[in-house]
Amino acid sequence: MNTQIGDFDAMAFYRALDAERENKNLNWKQLASVTGVSASTLTRMAQGRRPDADSLAKLSAWAGINPADYVDRIGEIQSAESLTKVLAYFRADANLTKEAAVALEEMVQAAYNRLKKKN
Repeated sequence: MNTQIGDFDAMAFYRALDAERENKNLNWKQLASVTGVSASTLTRMAQGRRPDADSLAKLSAWAGINPADYVDRIGEIQSAESLTKVLAYFRADANLTKEAAVALEEMVQAAYNRLKKKN
């Protein structure tokens, strides 16, 4: 299959970063301090602007986010891989009991199957 690389989804990356920031109970100023990324860069990201390479690297390392996951891969079927990754994250989350992880997996799988595009 011939796959093209699309655009970086800066807002999706920002939302993932925000979720991790909230998970760690930090405000944006604290995140800036911890990562060495300026508050103005974080503000620009909130407005949909892309971070520079150094900021992207620092934020990705801090949050454990792979920036490549936020680049469209046009023509590539990723749905099964994406769902598998999400479910694995639930199982690996130390904040969830096994029962809670299973419940989340079932809900996400049901929603995913209902909402995915029909080919």
